[in-house]
Amino acid sequence: MELGIGMFGDNHYDKDGKPQPAGQRLRELLEEIKLMDEAGLDFFGIGEHHRPDYAVSTPEIILAAAAGITKTIKLGSAVSVISSADPVKLYQSFATIDLISNGRAELVAGRGSFIESFPLFGYDLKDYDELFEEKLDLLLQINNNEHITWKGKFRPALKNQQVLPRAVNDHLNIWVAVGGTPESVMRAAKHGLPVIFAIIGGNPVQFKPLFNYYKEEYKRFGHDMKKFQVGVHMHAFFGDDSKKIAEEYYPVYSSQMNRVGASRGWPPYHPNHYEAGRHRNGHLIIGDASEAIDKILHMQELFGLTRFSAHMDVGGPSHISMMRSIEIFGTKIAPKVREALKE
Repeated sequence: MELGIGMFGDNHYDKDGKPQPAGQRLRELLEEIKLMDEAGLDFFGIGEHHRPDYAVSTPEIILAAAAGITKTIKLGSAVSVISSADPVKLYQSFATIDLISNGRAELVAGRGSFIESFPLFGYDLKDYDELFEEKLDLLLQINNNEHITWKGKFRPALKNQQVLPRAVNDHLNIWVAVGGTPESVMRAAKHGLPVIFAIIGGNPVQFKPLFNYYKEEYKRFGHDMKKFQVGVHMHAFFGDDSKKIAEEYYPVYSSQMNRVGASRGWPPYHPNHYEAGRHRNGHLIIGDASEAIDKILHMQELFGLTRFSAHMDVGGPSHISMMRSIEIFGTKIAPKVREALKE
């Protein structure tokens, strides 16, 4: 099972509720990615957002910068909002990262956590589903063909156009991120694409039917089970002392939950929500190394994972605490998880 980290580039907030300058956060982020590589983690993913609480709107630029300061870690998006992007340009950007990094680039396609990109890039939300379907289809066709002839509803047609540069081995690794709908699972299975499930609420066991459905449909469409990949993305944060890190992280985490919740009509976030999430059957992995090892192994046993992604910067914890959390994950948690899975 691959072990890595996903981030959205959350900005830190000061005591007056003001976000830090984006440039500072971006420079910190690159230091954090470099440490992930040095600590031996398998992959890193960065999200795309167009809001003041996130510093990253163009994952591909961050990943290109990271490619030059890392050696082995895979570098991908988490996610690229393909509904409001141009699949041609998106492929070219990630193929370029793949070439710079010598084959370490990945593209994780998804609908995104928010909707700001739609009006920003001139798309109508009423076309939400059609946009995703059409643009994913075009992206996959480009990935499989250097010369492309294609016609759709939302983008000018392509007639025997050559799309360059090409990814290493003429193939870019493309994943699909899903939030929990059968339609999204079916689409990924049909195309034979690896899936990462975002488990960011409730009891993870509730996702078991979707995991089973994905595997069944993947088989039904005749794809090679040796290439079957499935992962989870879960909010996580690690410290040396479980009680202390949970207490220190709660104000940061709850503030972000309330910032997002204010625009979505969620009730205020309370300590009981946090503690329920930290329970063995909850959706949060926040604590010390031993707790994290047990819970990650539980997720693997429950779902048959090939990938676990710790979403580690929710709310914008300090750079110092982020670096320590990454170090614990890479040097204390990951080796024990890998060792246990070999037994």
